Amino acid sequence: MKRFKQWMLCFILIGFATVLSAQQQFGYTQYMDNLTPFNQAYSLLDKTGSVSALVRNQFVGIQGAPRTFILNGNVPVESLGGSAGILVMSDQFAVEHNTQFSAFLSKGIQLTDSEYLGVSMSVGLKNYVANFSSLDASDPQFRDDVRQTRPNIGFGVLYYSDNYYIGVSMPELTITGLGTASLQSNVNDRNHYYFSGAFITELAEGIKLKPAAMVAYTRGVPVTANLSSVIFLKDMLGVGINYRTDNEAAGILSVNMNSFKLGYSYQFNTASVNLGGLNSSIHEITLTYRFGNNTQPKLL
Repeated sequence: MKRFKQWMLCFILIGFATVLSAQQQFGYTQYMDNLTPFNQAYSLLDKTGSVSALVRNQFVGIQGAPRTFILNGNVPVESLGGSAGILVMSDQFAVEHNTQFSAFLSKGIQLTDSEYLGVSMSVGLKNYVANFSSLDASDPQFRDDVRQTRPNIGFGVLYYSDNYYIGVSMPELTITGLGTASLQSNVNDRNHYYFSGAFITELAEGIKLKPAAMVAYTRGVPVTANLSSVIFLKDMLGVGINYRTDNEAAGILSVNMNSFKLGYSYQFNTASVNLGGLNSSIHEITLTYRFGNNTQPKLL
């Protein structure tokens, strides 16, 4: 029965992702290993607490190329049956720079012997800076720089057990606009909704499979779906692939130890117009450290 529920979850997510094809800017490739920046209730899956860092670079070697940095950490709160943590995100593209800091609190509610419902809430600040005068101070269109700051709150819900999860979240509740200088900032500061899920199943002795999916919706922007599949060998080496419905794919490699996890992905555009020409390849590196004396790697 448990295996049937897992595969049903997989089919539902893949079906939803296939129907809702996309052109939306969001996310990072290795979301299945650290969903906390999208849904802070995911932090409940780590009973010992952890800290994770991610660096994502596009068009390496080109000045002003997009660059993303994410740092998040959480610790268990035993008296609450939950977790608390912080999240720092920095996204830079040319002269535009978005920075976000937030703190979150998550609470888990036990529904059955092995299934839980997690809820989370985050509060923080988001800052947008655009140094347009550095482009051409003599041009009236680029004469004025933009510096804006606003508060932000977010919510998340996650239904999970020891070997699967499915959730929905809204990490940013936007009430007022921020950074209206460009199309990119307009998109980034609309409300984003994320639907996510993953599960672990054993294919053979020492071999496990982890399918995962995430769908993002934003008003006025085509829906984007992210589909991933990772195979773990002896719980230590992970090899996988990722596909986004806006014609992007990636290869994933991870090394899992009891307290450390190192991940790398190489993402590239699969559209025919880019094959053989300029390709927006993206390098992404993640590092996670788990607190405490862990006896086995965390795969989910």
